[in-house]
Amino acid sequence: MTDFMYPRPQLVRDNWTSLNGTWSFAFDDDHRYHLPTDEIEWTHQITVPFAPEAKASGIGDTGFHKVCWYRREFDAGVGEGRVMLHFGAVDYSARVWVNDVLVAEHEGGHTPFTADISTALRGDGGAQVLTVQVTDDPADLAKPRGKQDWLLEPHSIWYPRTTGIWQTVWLERVSDTYIRSLRWTPYFDGFEIGCEILAAGDLEEDLMVEVKIWHGDVLLADDIYKLVGQEANRKIALSDPGIDDSRNEMLWSPERPTLLDAEVTLRYRDRLLDTVKSYTALRSVNINRDRFMLNGRPYPLRLVLDQGYWPDTLLTAPSDEALRRDVELAKAMGFNGVRKHQKIEDPRYLYWADKLGLLVWEEMPSAYRFSSRAITRIVREWTEAIERDYSHPCVIVWVPFNESWGVPNLTSTQAHRNAVEALYHLTRTLDATRPVIGNDGWEASATDILGIHDYECDPEKLRAKYEVADPVRTLFDQRRPGGRILTLDGFPHRGQPIVLTEFGGIAFDKSKAKEAGTWGYSRAHTEEEFSQLYSSLLKVVNETFMFSGFCYTQFADTFQEANGLLYADRTPKIPIEQISAATRGTRIDVTRI
Repeated sequence: MTDFMYPRPQLVRDNWTSLNGTWSFAFDDDHRYHLPTDEIEWTHQITVPFAPEAKASGIGDTGFHKVCWYRREFDAGVGEGRVMLHFGAVDYSARVWVNDVLVAEHEGGHTPFTADISTALRGDGGAQVLTVQVTDDPADLAKPRGKQDWLLEPHSIWYPRTTGIWQTVWLERVSDTYIRSLRWTPYFDGFEIGCEILAAGDLEEDLMVEVKIWHGDVLLADDIYKLVGQEANRKIALSDPGIDDSRNEMLWSPERPTLLDAEVTLRYRDRLLDTVKSYTALRSVNINRDRFMLNGRPYPLRLVLDQGYWPDTLLTAPSDEALRRDVELAKAMGFNGVRKHQKIEDPRYLYWADKLGLLVWEEMPSAYRFSSRAITRIVREWTEAIERDYSHPCVIVWVPFNESWGVPNLTSTQAHRNAVEALYHLTRTLDATRPVIGNDGWEASATDILGIHDYECDPEKLRAKYEVADPVRTLFDQRRPGGRILTLDGFPHRGQPIVLTEFGGIAFDKSKAKEAGTWGYSRAHTEEEFSQLYSSLLKVVNETFMFSGFCYTQFADTFQEANGLLYADRTPKIPIEQISAATRGTRIDVTRI
């Protein structure tokens, strides 16, 4: 990225070094190389963290390449303790060597991994050599790949592939005993914050942690706990203001994104071992009958589907500022949340969503072929994603499957149904604080919210579908959006909230020359037509009492899909005030824009 911000925003240390920048690079289409000691022909230079398919990488090669290699030198500095090497995400499997010593192996293209490289470093303080081999088979449909196309050219709703390193690589020096992980859980009803701390390294018997929490300049807690084994797990009671107005100042929401700053210090007797800065928030998300609840109150969801792609950088944001700008644009268009579609987003995006106030639905990137291997991969990577993002207050819903992708025979094959139900219950086990949608769009079984995908482009026909006197009989038994039943046999609608989680998809591009190569679920040919159709559709969904919320498709144009509210460069297609008014279901005097 052009600006290097600390990549892990909820466990921050001062002593770190970004390894983004220029690396040596080589494709290995013939599988000629197996170890870093082989005589690798470094044919390219690449700008990390951009994938070789991205123009910003300096390569821009979108062909099929199953194996590639990276190398760079780095200075680890001198000092006591351990040196940790972190990768934000590498697609799909990686092997990592430091000075030709294997230090890490990881499979999963969307989640981080870390290696303690201390014993692999040369002791003379000179240049160290880091080598990475990446394997990413473009034709493998049994791995979680999200929207990455398996054809040479992007088609339909799939986009260019992302191979190799696509998030920040970085170093940090820690003590021999250090804080390995930190997990926050808000307990809204008791006005408490749960804090789980895991230490690693050389563990001693008398390890203590001090936890401080602030609301602005006001110190709310300053507690000291003894680690039992290698962990401490406590609930920290905050002073409950009692009066709603004062309570609301402490609560996190899109309208008032109050964050509580935190500092955790690890000590062995009188010796300071580690200090990390963090943050948390007090908020609750849950389901009450047919409504989604935020902080104990029904909360209408106004979401926009966001693919998280950029034209020249693909899945990687051009900069940290670009991530912040995407959050700001979603809010400016009147949305209070995003459905991150088929992507585990960079933690820096979640940081800005936490800080600026934007709800996030997190969705597992799909595999497209069902097998025991595919499910094993999904389970492993989804578990890592939940662990990584558990503490972010902006994350409000987990979605392990979308539109039966990877489990295409839900109506007829028990193993496919078992997979959805198993992932639902696993997710609820790993995180009991958030709702889970087992399979979003249709063919629902185990789910806390019923998500419906319906691209009916006629506003009056859409209204007629969902403004019905007997929705259970009419909607669930007779009408089938996308030609799919909404709930599987044995899983009737039990009164869960109904959210229209995909609709709209209006294609519009002012350049008539581009229309032939783009598509959407419907098409507008002028700004006026686009504005009118968007406003009419949003009026329907805002006025349909059945819906506890909606998610419009989509945030920005993405390659051949021209159905964004913004162009791919994030320029609004119509005045953003018009978009916001329609999204919110309010009126605006367009003559004053």
